[in-house]
Amino acid sequence: MTRRLFVACLALLLAPAIASAQAARLTLANEYPATSIQGEADARFARAVAERSGKRIHIVHTYDAASGFRSKDMVEAVARAAVPIANAYMGALGAVDPVFLLPSLPFLATSPEQGRALAEIARPAYERVLARHNQRLLFLSPWPAAGLWANKPIDSAEALKGLRLRTADSSGVLAFKAAGAVPVQISFADAIPQLKAQQLDAVLSSGDGGAGARLMEVLRHFTAIEYAVTLSMVTLNNEVWGALEPALQEAMLAAAAETEAQQWEILTTRVATNYARMRAAGVSITSELSPQFQQVLRAAGQVAVDDWIQRMGPAAAPILDAYRQRIGR
Repeated sequence: MTRRLFVACLALLLAPAIASAQAARLTLANEYPATSIQGEADARFARAVAERSGKRIHIVHTYDAASGFRSKDMVEAVARAAVPIANAYMGALGAVDPVFLLPSLPFLATSPEQGRALAEIARPAYERVLARHNQRLLFLSPWPAAGLWANKPIDSAEALKGLRLRTADSSGVLAFKAAGAVPVQISFADAIPQLKAQQLDAVLSSGDGGAGARLMEVLRHFTAIEYAVTLSMVTLNNEVWGALEPALQEAMLAAAAETEAQQWEILTTRVATNYARMRAAGVSITSELSPQFQQVLRAAGQVAVDDWIQRMGPAAAPILDAYRQRIGR
């Protein structure tokens, strides 16, 4: 089937359902648990959409990769309407375009304030790429800064040597390989079985909410290295968007803006909430790192930053310069 014929058929199928007084059901795919910060963002967005649309749009959730798609698959899946809406961890999308690696660059944006500044500056670049992939950006949603989950403190260069470490993106692979670890890029949904099979020693993750609960089943220590405030994004297929009448489009955009603002606000207290939950479950936390280890981590992280700059070419400097000017660095 040609793309033009596909689009026409999709529009014919969607338009009556969306334009009618009956609620349109749109599936939102996510590889993370419902109780993670991203699962909660999806639920918050769905409630706001239902309220603002007069319950004419009903969003159905598929968490824990139940859709069959991991974050790395989401842009392609939304482009062909295999799922109309998806929440994807952006660092997994480096093969789609290197711009999506920006939020997960090591030690570039490590606080909620820095993460939000970087997101605001880079948003037009994300939107341009997504437009080429037949979808629009609804909202960005941050993660707490990632750390190292293991069964011992990972608080020295020696502790990293030979460590079989799961990272969520290629930047993490480059950085931790430079630091002496043995990193592999694996989706969160696939990392837990490998941990239980003792094929991995550690995971680079914030371990937020329900994601942390899964990690606690196997790993009992968290080293806070303040790696990066990473992002996920929720995108919508363009044909689905086009089938919505203007009032429903406005409802979607208002709900998205509301959800994004709430996610940044939630992030300001999320780390304390996560740490309290972790300690209550018996997970020990190391948060004080030696200057020597911090230097090792940042030198290794710069390897990934330099690689990103090379991959992006001339488009990298305007983004980084604007960001550094914004935060006064």
